[in-house]
Amino acid sequence: MTNSNRLNMIRLAAVTASVLAVAGPSAAQQLPPAAEQMTKTYGLDAFGQIEKIRFTFNIKSVVARSWEWDTKTDQISYEGKDKEGKPVKATYSRSQLDKEPDAVRNEIEPAFTNDQYWLLFPFHVAWDTSAKVTDEGQQKLPLGEGSAERIVVKYPDQGGYAPGDTWELYVGPDHRVVQMVYHGGKPGVQKRPSLLIATWEGNKKAGPLLVSTDHHGTADGKPFRLFFSDVSVKLTGSDSWVNAQ
Repeated sequence: MTNSNRLNMIRLAAVTASVLAVAGPSAAQQLPPAAEQMTKTYGLDAFGQIEKIRFTFNIKSVVARSWEWDTKTDQISYEGKDKEGKPVKATYSRSQLDKEPDAVRNEIEPAFTNDQYWLLFPFHVAWDTSAKVTDEGQQKLPLGEGSAERIVVKYPDQGGYAPGDTWELYVGPDHRVVQMVYHGGKPGVQKRPSLLIATWEGNKKAGPLLVSTDHHGTADGKPFRLFFSDVSVKLTGSDSWVNAQ
């Protein structure tokens, strides 16, 4: 695969936070009942039990970024490759990004924000208080047959890595996301698709959290798939990791 194709695949997955400082577990907003029930189904009320999260964000053989996030201290450990394909490791505190090298501030941190949004977006529906969340009722699924409750999450047009983004979550009767539509907003730190449609599959439990580990569909009309591997959590007060299964 050429470097140009590799970068195009990376851009297809750049669906990043629209908030300037990513809201965390301590923040929450009032939600429509269907959206609130969805966040609870994924484990929002139990997130405070999570001390650390590990996961690897993958796009076929093109991208593999491994992360460990200490949710209490907001320290990040990263292992992956740079734009030239050379191995990179980094550990940094998100509260002290201004003291980090350009590569951490402008490449690694935006990548972490992007990747954990894909993994934990149902929680961000509650955490990101700058976003407007509405329940649009039962709507036809964008992929295949059937219908589901459409929850729309619209971010403000200014601030953050990806201003003006809109996420449409299609939520089934079990309060789990089954599909999503993403509309890219104004230019931001990362180039991202203007329209992405994807499934939410491969549901697994990691301790008290429910996560979707497999997404496929189209991004700006091109076939698209990303998936997560090596997802695990460490509960507060425990020395062991709990693998997603």
